[in-house]
Formats: sequence, structure tokens, C-alpha cells
Amino acid sequence: MQASGPTGLLIIDKPAGWTSHDVVARLRRITGQPRIGHAGTLDPAATGVLPVALGRATRLLEYLSDASKAYRAVVCLGIATDTADATGSITRQCPWDHITEDAVRTVLGGFMGEIQQRPPAYSAIKHHGVPLHRLARAGRTVEVAPRAVRIDRLELVDFAPPVFTVEVECSKGTYIRSLAADTGDALGCGAHLAALVRTRSGPFTLADAISVDDVAQAAEAGHLVDLLMPPDALARELPAVAFDAAAAYRLLTGRHALSPAAPAEPVPARAYGHALQFLGIVRAHEGAWQPVKMLLTPDQVPVSDEP
Repeated sequence: MQASGPTGLLIIDKPAGWTSHDVVARLRRITGQPRIGHAGTLDPAATGVLPVALGRATRLLEYLSDASKAYRAVVCLGIATDTADATGSITRQCPWDHITEDAVRTVLGGFMGEIQQRPPAYSAIKHHGVPLHRLARAGRTVEVAPRAVRIDRLELVDFAPPVFTVEVECSKGTYIRSLAADTGDALGCGAHLAALVRTRSGPFTLADAISVDDVAQAAEAGHLVDLLMPPDALARELPAVAFDAAAAYRLLTGRHALSPAAPAEPVPARAYGHALQFLGIVRAHEGAWQPVKMLLTPDQVPVSDEP
């Protein structure tokens, strides 16, 4: 049974000091929608873009979670911490006043492209079902294998030692804390992440973001629907395909559709029916369109010619 409450997408500007779960919990209380999820966890100290899906839109979160991200990060030289950010305990202090701007630019250049990155010990990654940060706080050290990530842009935008500011565009799964710590190690003086703002998640930027208080005020005034983006916004970077009533009916009943013609490549796409009604996600497969994640039921679309 479909959970009660509103359906759609909110782009939240997460405040400092809140976990991503805190945001979800508060929005559940505000909206009355128990089915809420977010795309891409932000550390409590970080701020910025946190996409949150409500209702049946949560089924499409994976299409945004897989998208690239952008950040503005402040890195502090000379101090390394166990969490790789300013919330942790100091593990090493070294002189930093010999570090030049050119040296920082050179080191940053070495992180461009596909790299192997070791996640921080204090992270949400699970080891045998337990988040690493819980194990670390219990005094257990777990060796985590490096993971492949991609850095598309890493630009030094301000150098005011002992801190410097970078703008990062990267693949999902990239830890900016690890990037800060690795930069400090490469420079030989240690470093940690002093501040972090996520400026973009997929196609959504800070310009799209609203505060949790904005949502609360809109809900209290009865205008929450005015803030919600439609569910298909979660997959707006996928191509769109329009289907007639008969094809839409087939897709919503779990069958393939032959029209319009499907490409040879197994690409996903947004599916639309009559009057651009969003049906869900389909995928091209062996010359036909196969349903992947349909958000509607057959009785929610115009009657087709199907028996």
C-alpha cells in the first residue's frame, strides 16, 4: 500500500551540526510522510545541497545518488586528525610555513582523474554490517581497501596559509576529508578538512536549495506542494521517451513495449504517457522498452486498447 503524504523532491540546504538523518527525521514530522530518503550523505559539520525524496519518488533516488557532486572545501595545513576533519582529535602537528602555493597546486594536480582513495576510518561505510565510525569510536581499527573514484575538477581558489580553499567536482563515493588528508600527506605536513559545502548534487545547485524552516513554514501555511519538484526531476539527466496508451498500459503491467523504436544500447530513460504523464523508468533491451521502476498503476493512466 502506498504510504500517505506528499510525493516529490526537495533540495535542502543542510545546516551545520545536523546529520542527513536528522534532516529526514524532521521532514517526516513536518510533512506527515513516513517514506522519505536522501541522496548522498553529508557529514554533520558539512552544509549544502541535500536532495530529499518523499513518497514514491524515493524509488528513483538511485539515479541522483549515482550523479556527480561538487564541493567547496577549506583545508587546514599542519594538523592531521583521526577523523580527517575539524571534529576529530589531533594525531599529528607539523610545520606548514614552508608550503608554497605552487606546491599545493602541484599536489592537487596529482589527484585529477581516476584515482584510488581510501575512505576515512570515521565514515558510514559498513564492515560486517557495522558503520566504520562506530567501530572507530569503540577503538577498533578496520583496514578499508582503497576505492576507485574520479576527480573531474580540483581548483585552488584561495591560498591563505595555513588554510586554502578548493573547488571540487567528483564522482559519487569521493570523500573530501580523505582528499584533504591525502593532500597534507603528499605535502609532508599533514592536513585536515576545516569546512565543507556541497554546492551541487547532479543537476541541482545551492540556487535550488531551501531550508528546513522554509519547508515547515510552507507546510503550516498549506503550501507544501508549491515547494515540491515532481518525481521525474530525480532522473532529469536521463533521456525522455513518450508512449501511447497501449504501450503505457503494457509497461505498467510489467510487459515490454515495441513502440517507439528502442536503441540498441541498454540505456535507461524516463517514460511518459498521455499528456506527458510520468510513468517511471524504462530501459532499452533487445529492441524493446522494458519497465524498470514504474511509479504508476494501470488504473492511473487513460484506458488503452489492450484487452
